[in-house]
Amino acid sequence: MTQPTHSEEFCERCWSFDPLAAIRCDDDPPLDVITSGTIFFDIIFAGLPRIPEPGEELWSTGLGSCPGGIANLATALARLGLRTGLVAGFGDDAYADWIWETLLEQEHINLTTSPRYDDFHTSLTVAVTVEGDRAMVTHGHELPESLSSHILAAPASRTAVVDLGGETDWWNELRSRGTVLFADIGFDTSGRWDPADLRPLRHCRAFTPNAVEAMAYTRTDSPNLAVRKLAERVPLAVVTDGIGGAYAIDQDTGEEEWCPAVTASVTDATGAGDVFASGLVLGCLAGWPLEQRLKFASLTASLAVQQFGGSLAAPGWGDIADWWRCLRHRATGGDLKAAHISRDYGFLEDLIPRHQVHSVRRAEATFASHSDLPDKRK
Repeated sequence: MTQPTHSEEFCERCWSFDPLAAIRCDDDPPLDVITSGTIFFDIIFAGLPRIPEPGEELWSTGLGSCPGGIANLATALARLGLRTGLVAGFGDDAYADWIWETLLEQEHINLTTSPRYDDFHTSLTVAVTVEGDRAMVTHGHELPESLSSHILAAPASRTAVVDLGGETDWWNELRSRGTVLFADIGFDTSGRWDPADLRPLRHCRAFTPNAVEAMAYTRTDSPNLAVRKLAERVPLAVVTDGIGGAYAIDQDTGEEEWCPAVTASVTDATGAGDVFASGLVLGCLAGWPLEQRLKFASLTASLAVQQFGGSLAAPGWGDIADWWRCLRHRATGGDLKAAHISRDYGFLEDLIPRHQVHSVRRAEATFASHSDLPDKRK
């Protein structure tokens, strides 16, 4: 990409970094990506020695509040500089007000066709993290209506990230408008893992399940075999396997790759899959080779799990730049492992911004009042 050549520490053009700036055209759709789903308000407890016994009270050392559910994905996409649209149903309670303003004002996500409903409260999840695992309790209700008409009324988008377990009746219409679909799927709590669930993949360009989901749906016993089976159904098949890395086959380019995971100390794995998918979408829009797409997606996911709090743990370009510069510093200081990793990620040198960019906000203990959001009067 083309970098500014001036040397000022602060640059207005770099402040909100656009990784696709060099390849944008005047006739591009207004959005790079759109997604839809259920919004949750997440309260996350951390720093507990164990799950409390019935009747027992434990005090946690960490607490975070943040937008959850589909907000995890939308925030991850927006923080990578993608022009992101979200279609979700919002209630009229204080949680909904805070999430709406956070996504719109702080994360700059387009909510143009997201409806708001009277006398409808926000779904809520309380999560407890212990030794890298989570226990969750959720309360919520179905939306008063389908979101299909709202999705089809949204601004045009180059891509959409969709859920095979959600509404699919609008997929074909979006595809006919030129929108490329990236699909994911959740854990099948019924245990059936019916391959028929994958039929909507005929509308999709890419599919990004994790290894457990991929092996269960394909009736295989390894991520490698699973990704090959899935590649028969969709042009770009990607299977993520946590610390085991990511497997991918791109039928359009003929590329086949495995990418090791980036070593990270896991604080909270909530939303890591959404961050990986966001990095992959960016790489596909930018036209990167498959290996680079996987490495970038793996890096962003590894940065996310080191932070606390789901959606607000997603990295921005400042986080990516900090990681790269720290790695290069260690490599030039004689760290052989860092030198090896820096060679693998050398493509970042020409990608990351060379000027200060905006920082991203992390989860706080309680959701703050409107005063901590940007002052619209200025």
